[in-house]
Amino acid sequence: MRGRILRGLRAAPRALREDLLTVSAEPLPPVGRRLWLNWSLMLVIPVVLLAVVLNFAMADDYRAVYRLGPETALLLAGAQAGALVGALYRPVPAWWVSTVAPALALALAGPVSADMVERGRGAGPPMYPWTEPGFFAHAAVLFLLALRTRPRVAAEALVLSLLVGATGVSLNPDRFPEPRTYVVTFTVPVVLGAALRGVRVARTRLAEQEELTAEERARRTLLEERSRIARELHDVVAHHMSVISIQAQVAPHLVADPSPELRENLAGIRENAVEALTELRRVLGVLRSEDPGAEGTRAPQPGLDRLDELLGTVRGAGVEVTTGITGEPRPLSPGVELSAFRIVQEALSNAMRHAPGAAVRVEIGHRPDALTVRVANTAPGREGRTVPSVPPGGHGLLGMRERAAMLGGELAAGPTPDGGWEVTAVLPADPADSADPAEEPA
Repeated sequence: MRGRILRGLRAAPRALREDLLTVSAEPLPPVGRRLWLNWSLMLVIPVVLLAVVLNFAMADDYRAVYRLGPETALLLAGAQAGALVGALYRPVPAWWVSTVAPALALALAGPVSADMVERGRGAGPPMYPWTEPGFFAHAAVLFLLALRTRPRVAAEALVLSLLVGATGVSLNPDRFPEPRTYVVTFTVPVVLGAALRGVRVARTRLAEQEELTAEERARRTLLEERSRIARELHDVVAHHMSVISIQAQVAPHLVADPSPELRENLAGIRENAVEALTELRRVLGVLRSEDPGAEGTRAPQPGLDRLDELLGTVRGAGVEVTTGITGEPRPLSPGVELSAFRIVQEALSNAMRHAPGAAVRVEIGHRPDALTVRVANTAPGREGRTVPSVPPGGHGLLGMRERAAMLGGELAAGPTPDGGWEVTAVLPADPADSADPAEEPA
């Protein structure tokens, strides 16, 4: 215990030097858009006006009580008044000016005579080394210091101010104000400023935490959507691996007299396909372990062949849906069909949720190198009416963009001139394999 105290005493000078010889401080509150939130009007202008008034009052006291020359009195009073304004921007240097200037005035005044005491009583008792106006100006500086620096810095400035005041009064015991005058007048502003700073710091940290939470929520949503897409694509990939395995097993029987090398190669292909399929199932088990609701979902993934079924469900919910197909339909890869179906499903869900009573148009365009999907709804028609929602395929626009990006496509979403909403996706359309994409994976 004793060693800790000694270490603290040895470190005190260094801490004081680091705290009270710095010019940095926390920034002022940001300028608000509204007039009453603008700190330059709420704080700076009143402080400047107060400094002007105190400047003349302190200069008069320096001439009448301290018997300083007009130029010296005005210079020292201006330094203290300027320190009050400077505390808004550089509180620590301003505190030094507000402390040293009155001490210098007291040193230049010399011993206080009886005549000075009598004249001081007529003008109000001086708070050595500060004049009465300077005493309250220094309290305001301490308040601004505590408002913009750490509590330790404010406490050190408070203690040193009390020590300077006690030293000045000890030189003039006849004019000594009560000790509580110093303690209360200097301590209350410091405590109030530190409390307001604590509230501001707490609010700032809360805003930062909310921002981090929102970013973390968005990141988690993105990972969940990617996991959902990976689970759905597992069935597509597993289907192809099953086909490869079956074809490699059947191929030797399609040749009249297969060579041993052919049999060995086909057996290796089948073995690798089965091993890859096993690893895919293990990966799927890991993905589904993160989502208990996905356990047991082994149904084949939907494609554009089930689009009519989806639209029928939406129409049954009371939504007016029209469709249009352009180009020559052709078989597509299961991944493209799955992504197109999920984009339409999610867009319909969003239209039903956010635009009740709106008419929806679904357009599928078959192009030589791409598949276009467009879902547009008009402005909401019957406000307040709620309709059952079609089960969504993901996390809104985030999921749709992920699906389009996964295939190397593009997705755009935004309002339409008539007040509705439109989602358009362009998915690169590679021809499907010869295998039937609707076949359930083994």
